[in-house]
Amino acid sequence: MTVYSEAPPPELSDWLLRENSHQRFLPSHIKCPKGMLFPVLLGLALGLVGAFPSPQDDAAPGKNWVVIVAGSNGWYNYRHQADACHAYQIVHKNGIPDEQIVMMMYDDLANNENNPTPGILITGPDVTPQNFLAVLKGDSSKVKGGSGKLSAIDLQDTIKYMHENKKYKKSSYACYYDEKRDTYLGDWYSVNWMEDSDVEDLNKETLAKQFKIVKSHTNTSHVKQFGNKTLAHMKVIAFQGNSKSGVRPAPPMTLQPIADRDLTSSPDVPLAILRRKMMKSNDIQEVRGLLMEINSHLKVKEMMAETMRQVVEKVTGNQLKAEEVLNSRSDLTQSRCYMNALTHYKRNCFNWHKTEFEYALRHLYALVNLCERRYRADSILLAMDSVCHFNKQRGF
Repeated sequence: MTVYSEAPPPELSDWLLRENSHQRFLPSHIKCPKGMLFPVLLGLALGLVGAFPSPQDDAAPGKNWVVIVAGSNGWYNYRHQADACHAYQIVHKNGIPDEQIVMMMYDDLANNENNPTPGILITGPDVTPQNFLAVLKGDSSKVKGGSGKLSAIDLQDTIKYMHENKKYKKSSYACYYDEKRDTYLGDWYSVNWMEDSDVEDLNKETLAKQFKIVKSHTNTSHVKQFGNKTLAHMKVIAFQGNSKSGVRPAPPMTLQPIADRDLTSSPDVPLAILRRKMMKSNDIQEVRGLLMEINSHLKVKEMMAETMRQVVEKVTGNQLKAEEVLNSRSDLTQSRCYMNALTHYKRNCFNWHKTEFEYALRHLYALVNLCERRYRADSILLAMDSVCHFNKQRGF
């Protein structure tokens, strides 16, 4: 992750992420501010995009500051950093100067061995929860290296009006598969709000209208409103641009319709990519290697499902109750219990930041269900230790 708080970064090369109908507009220069204002969140999918709205009263001058975060890494997650670059282009072309845009991204794609068009990206250590919260608070002294995951509890302490986010049911779908790069180039929800911003007149479109459009297009996940809903009447330009900057906003674009969006559930992305690569290959040795990867991936997937089932059975002590836990979905209210279980499961069972274990995310709902049924967190953690230790001894 890089947060440029004093001097601007070196010049960045133009980075082509899409070809033909999948082409995206990406930055050639990015500069970041010395400080920032408290943001209103506009999107949560690839990572996060935040902006503080322009003052509506001329007597109260101010600036827009934008924070764009791509919190994932790896070639399989290429789409998230691509979406972050698209978000940069939207706010940049609509009048937000580079020195008021903060970009937080991993540096693992430009020179990746899978990249057929090597380029230059922002360099530095990982995007971390601590760094993200420090940036939101404008505290450059706490921006450090490291790794981790942003918890709902930490985020609630920083952004008060997101307290209801713990109930937010969200799934993510990849889209726009690129045959040359063997990866997906966008996240469906992110693409929908950004492409809407590309084609609409943001001086006229309200947040309410954009929400309605994006919700209707994003039929694969649950698009929700939260926070201060009285902002819905405000124009999108107040959040994604600056109508008072003196820079004429970019005219709406015309995007060619794309018939095949290649929608794929996020945890299924690694397996889907392996299958696509196998189908297009004419090299028998390569096909055999990919088949071995696919079989290994499926075995790990089955093992993760079995592990969670064993954990739930140990906690409930009853196979029937375990089935009830595994076959239901509860809203999250017991955040502390869930975060303890979540952290322990990631550390001691499956680290879903590793590509081979990403599907473990599909089973976390069971931990929510256990906590909501008031099973003690320490009993859940003990069950994990017993089951996951046994599986590790078996070589998993």
